[in-house]
Amino acid sequence: MRTGLHFLVAAKHCEIDELRHLALTTELVAVTARLVHALQRERGLSNLVLASQGQRFGAELAARVLENRVVESEWRACVQRLDPGDIRGGHGARLYSRLAYALQGLDALEALRERVRALDWTPAQATEALVRLVAALLAVVFEAADNASDPDISRLLVALFQFMQAKEFAGQERALGAARFGTGRAEGGDQQRLLHLIESQERCLEVFNGFADDATRALWAESESGALTAGLEKLRRVLCTTPEGAPLKPELSQVWFDACSERMDRMKHVEDQLAARLASTCEARLLGAQREAAAIEALLQAPSVPTDPLGFFAQEPPTQRAPGFGPQVERSILDLLQEQALRLQTMAGELDTARASLNERKLIERAKGLLMAHRQLSEAEAHKTMRQMAMNQNRRLIDVAEAVLAMAEVLPERGR
Repeated sequence: MRTGLHFLVAAKHCEIDELRHLALTTELVAVTARLVHALQRERGLSNLVLASQGQRFGAELAARVLENRVVESEWRACVQRLDPGDIRGGHGARLYSRLAYALQGLDALEALRERVRALDWTPAQATEALVRLVAALLAVVFEAADNASDPDISRLLVALFQFMQAKEFAGQERALGAARFGTGRAEGGDQQRLLHLIESQERCLEVFNGFADDATRALWAESESGALTAGLEKLRRVLCTTPEGAPLKPELSQVWFDACSERMDRMKHVEDQLAARLASTCEARLLGAQREAAAIEALLQAPSVPTDPLGFFAQEPPTQRAPGFGPQVERSILDLLQEQALRLQTMAGELDTARASLNERKLIERAKGLLMAHRQLSEAEAHKTMRQMAMNQNRRLIDVAEAVLAMAEVLPERGR
């Protein structure tokens, strides 16, 4: 006859299976972070090659492409190790859809590179294409974070996703600023876009600080201090405050690009630490679950121990003891069952907290899209509009987003 202990063992083995899949997912996230960084560097070099009409940085770009192909192969190999049967339902559908889209983008990457080599595209076209590919890869990380079943791992995934998103905004800022300095003239539209990218970085880093571990937060704080940050802020002020149409110094384009690149390399170091923390946390969770399963299975072989038949109805929960099963079996089966239930309940609450950040981002992006469609606004303008509404009404940005989405049904369709 199967007892509660048998089902407790089964539950523990389900947890082990989930952790094994989660470990592979976090491995995919780590290699995705490396691939995104590699593509960001390729994007920067592609811009420099195209801006110089192929006169500069051609050899550096060719070398970078060769290195990136290696990272891409590692990413594809990791994807092949995923078993589509491991995740069912909505989370699995979203994650695998994101993977399918990212694979489609990577399949088209060589054609994009050929356009760059042939100088057939402008820097803006090449940037936009690689921004789309990076966004597809970041969406994989987003869904991996949304799918995580362990609260500590989920928090680290949220922190990593937000930090990677901040670094992508930093990469777009690098490209925009280099182009603006390169042309030697300030433009109001680019200034607004630059301010939007800076603000977007700050928002992502704020969420990162709320979810990252203390050591990673300290590493990032240290990275942002010093002469590099001060110098970059001065260049930002030049770009953002120079009157429209006024001249800029073209020689500052390389200075700006180098400063932004060094900052992104520092961000990559923080990403690496987060990825390492993810791997070690997954390994620790898996080993712990395996030890617990072995200990519970040992109870099945041990002599039965009399327990209080009314213990289930006790007003106070049994005293929690550290795991340890001697010859007399220190804890009753009821103790184990109650501890498992309490742990699962706690995990559910912590997961809700971690996923709230991801859900808020989804709602805000949907609200921005609605404003862009019905008011003919750019993404930066839509976000600025929502921020202004939040300040005027003394409400949170997520509250404004929910109000905007609530109006979706009464807004007229475009073209009417």
